[in-house]
Amino acid sequence: MSNLIAIFFSMALINNLVLVNFLGLCPFFGVSKKLSSAFSMGVAVLLVMLVASAVTWPIFHMLLEPHGMEFMRTVIFILVIASLVQIIEMTIKRTNLTLYNALGIYLPLITTNCAILGVAFINIDKTYGFLESLVAALGAGAGFTLVLIIMSGIRERLDLADTPQAFMGTPISLIVATLLGLAFLGFGGMI
Repeated sequence: MSNLIAIFFSMALINNLVLVNFLGLCPFFGVSKKLSSAFSMGVAVLLVMLVASAVTWPIFHMLLEPHGMEFMRTVIFILVIASLVQIIEMTIKRTNLTLYNALGIYLPLITTNCAILGVAFINIDKTYGFLESLVAALGAGAGFTLVLIIMSGIRERLDLADTPQAFMGTPISLIVATLLGLAFLGFGGMI
């Protein structure tokens, strides 16, 4: 049990996909302008990461690895993730049209979000078992959501602040992301 907790916090804080591994930067900067859309995107990414890990782990260990086709993992994982995102997109569209409209173009962008593919690769490369892979995906998704929420809260405050013209928009966002990355380095000695 302590191993699972360590994996969760490691993926969420210490090895955060956005701030440490620099994966998923497109939605990080694109969706973090408003807190509501950042939270929705974070939950959608968390859900896709969890389901993708639950599907890619058995595909790799029960299909690709026994037949010596490990080299096909990238193509197969991309196909699986794209299919899952389409299913989730259709489900959200049918169940919550407001959320679907709020996410807009960013929902299909989850398909190309390298953070999801990165989690699938991390699970395989670290030789996690099935349960460990699910916990790692949950931690990575929670960390992604946490960082999106923190960034969107800061960006909403910056919209009200007296920011110099030269720093408005992307420059101040990059500075904030750098400071967040430095702050998350402090978690490095936890585990």
